[in-house]
Amino acid sequence: MDLSRAAAAAADATDPLAGFRSRFTGTDDDGPDLLLYLDGNSLGRLPTETPAAVARVVEQEWGQGLVGSWRDWVQQSRRIGDVLAEGVLGAQPGEVLVGDTTSVDLYKLLVAAADARPGRDVLVCCADDFPTDRYIVAGVAQARGMTVREVAAHIDTGLDLDVLAGALDERVAVVVLSQVAYRSGALIDIAEVTRLAREAGALVVWDLSHAAGAVPADLTAAGADLAVGCTYKYLNGGPGAPAFLYVRRELQEQLRQPIWGWFGQRDQFAMGTAYDPADGVDRFAVGTPPVLAMAAVEVGARLTAEAGIERLAAKGQALTELVIALADEWLTGDGVTVASPREAARRGSHVSLAHPQAWQLTQALIDRGVVPDFRTPDRLRLGPAPLYTRFVDVWDAMARLRTVLADRAHEAYPVERARVT
Repeated sequence: MDLSRAAAAAADATDPLAGFRSRFTGTDDDGPDLLLYLDGNSLGRLPTETPAAVARVVEQEWGQGLVGSWRDWVQQSRRIGDVLAEGVLGAQPGEVLVGDTTSVDLYKLLVAAADARPGRDVLVCCADDFPTDRYIVAGVAQARGMTVREVAAHIDTGLDLDVLAGALDERVAVVVLSQVAYRSGALIDIAEVTRLAREAGALVVWDLSHAAGAVPADLTAAGADLAVGCTYKYLNGGPGAPAFLYVRRELQEQLRQPIWGWFGQRDQFAMGTAYDPADGVDRFAVGTPPVLAMAAVEVGARLTAEAGIERLAAKGQALTELVIALADEWLTGDGVTVASPREAARRGSHVSLAHPQAWQLTQALIDRGVVPDFRTPDRLRLGPAPLYTRFVDVWDAMARLRTVLADRAHEAYPVERARVT
């Protein structure tokens, strides 16, 4: 593999997604002060179309249309959901809804799924999964008198399917897992996990937060039951953007979610005294959607669908391959090891590098115009989002990391993270 900067520039010259870069802010300066943003797996860049889209809602739809604009606003959740379903998630129209937070959506689907498996008293999750997922599983289990069965996973290579299979039996009601591990980027097979769970009679709720917009989920082809995910990472919906949920069509009429809000009511404006859930995926709505935030999500969702998830995944693999190759070539002598699966088919669109002083390295890079991410205990996380990250951006970022290590510049930074008070 040619690891020269010229080779990286050549890859950019033939990149079929290269034109999308100019549709994001902060990407037009190509000088030495260019910010090398490798944290797209935490918060995506701002699309250039988003400010005008939000302003249109504020100035025209709200400012002039006032309450009359609700004719359009009430369609947002389903309209954006259909864009994500067909263009990003490999699902069907009418299976995806946008509106609440990832945590709220996970709670709704987890409780609904547990109710659909009466007589079963175990919830399964991964011991190394994102904290909010584990907290919600624990909270639901405590409230319902159920048991949590946490399955061990390797911090770098992820969950072993044989270990998962050993945790599944006739007591398991629901399994909660992430398609892409938040720390290492390890990718798990949705179809195979679904098959294992189905053989045990359990349902699976997937967290697609670190996958959606970067790797294919193919929910219909995989036979997936339920899923949730955020829109502010690879989908570029903005900080705190509303999340999405997915419910397989065959399950929609079988499940009743626990938060009975008026947007999930069959005829919400009848103001009836009794709750009667709407048909289809609409029954999983709760309250008034965040209209302004949804306008931003729609821009990001449409951009991602336009780019095509298969092309995004291919470029994401190539970018992360370059990270790994440069780390092996330049950084091993400085104590850096690759802490993500090396096989591209088992990795999402981010790479973790392990180093005893990862926190200090993160701060040193930020001060040198490279934005990575830190994850405990000692991981430097690099997320080159394929919609707008170039191969030369990755090369330059890794070169700056090499310089920091060679100069031992990171040792001047505090060893511990500052605590927020």
